[in-house]
Amino acid sequence: MSRHLPVRPISAEAFAPFGDLLDCAGGPDRLINAGLCGRYHDRAKLDCDPGTDGGRLGISLFDAKVRSLPYEFDLVERHPLGSQCFVPMADVGFLVIVAPDQDGKPDEPMAFETSPGQAINFHSNVWHGVLTPLRAPGRFAVIDRIGEAANLEEHRFSKPWTVVR
Repeated sequence: MSRHLPVRPISAEAFAPFGDLLDCAGGPDRLINAGLCGRYHDRAKLDCDPGTDGGRLGISLFDAKVRSLPYEFDLVERHPLGSQCFVPMADVGFLVIVAPDQDGKPDEPMAFETSPGQAINFHSNVWHGVLTPLRAPGRFAVIDRIGEAANLEEHRFSKPWTVVR
């Protein structure tokens, strides 16, 4: 039997221990392009340890299978050598699962749901669930470390969690 995990709306403050919430709330920081474009400047702390393999930040495109609530999971992962930023390519929200670190293992997870127009950036070494869109399309631009060094650690919980509304 799985454990229930309530999903909650995401906020910059609640998500801060795990990463950055990117959105267009509060208006642009400045206008550019002859005043025709609002720039929401420097919204995420991207990081990348180049390591011995010369790793670098890159942009990839993901096309994830849409899931629904209740959503059962037992797998989380983290990336010790760099941040990982997920930007939806459609105006839809998605499920974000994170867990604080407890002596090198994930502690009790939390589940957030973003609103349309929001993106997230996991800081390096933060335990998080897999990409989980709740509405189609599941296409995302992902900015993360590209390189050959081991940058993925996975953990399976002995008892699954079920995210519920």
